[in-house]
Amino acid sequence: MNDSENIIWHQSQVSKQNRQKLHGHKSAMIWLTGLSGSGKSTIANIVQKKIHQAGASVYLLDGDNLRHGINKNLSFSEQDRKENIRRTAEIGKLFVDAGVIVIGALISPFEVDRINARKLYEHEEFIEVYIKCSLQECENRDPKGLYKKARSGEIKHFTGIDQPYEEPVSPNLIINTDAHSILESADLLYSYLIDEMNLLEWEVHEND
Repeated sequence: MNDSENIIWHQSQVSKQNRQKLHGHKSAMIWLTGLSGSGKSTIANIVQKKIHQAGASVYLLDGDNLRHGINKNLSFSEQDRKENIRRTAEIGKLFVDAGVIVIGALISPFEVDRINARKLYEHEEFIEVYIKCSLQECENRDPKGLYKKARSGEIKHFTGIDQPYEEPVSPNLIINTDAHSILESADLLYSYLIDEMNLLEWEVHEND
């Protein structure tokens, strides 16, 4: 017998809507995807600070940071990358259920994994943002020296070099960091979240 058949979901008496009302704003997963060096983590950090300064509850799940803890046993193989995305999406779902705005900054190179991540969330709770930047520009920046190591063979399964990056088919937002500075990109994302997604507003539900 499958053990999962004996595991029953325990319904909480405090709902996600209750928690959102306590925080005074909506909760959502803002998922930044793009090549290494595109600016995901820096943009995410700036936007996190802006949201915090606006008085909202926010937390950043950075791909590198997660690999120091919950995902430290995972390699960069295709299979482990899929597990990396699955775990991060599940963690993000818990934050969203807690009424917190969460920002994920991960390369997340495969479209199917991002689609599966989105499926965990309710409508408009998963906001996919493609931080677009050419491979050439990312290599020119190479802030961590990873592209140089990948080109020399020191790093295997490196996205953009010996592992593909699949561009998002229908992201909520595309920000091109070839054309915009990091600060401009962060402003574009923050404006989108506030003006288009109304993220910091609280919508009263009839059953609240």
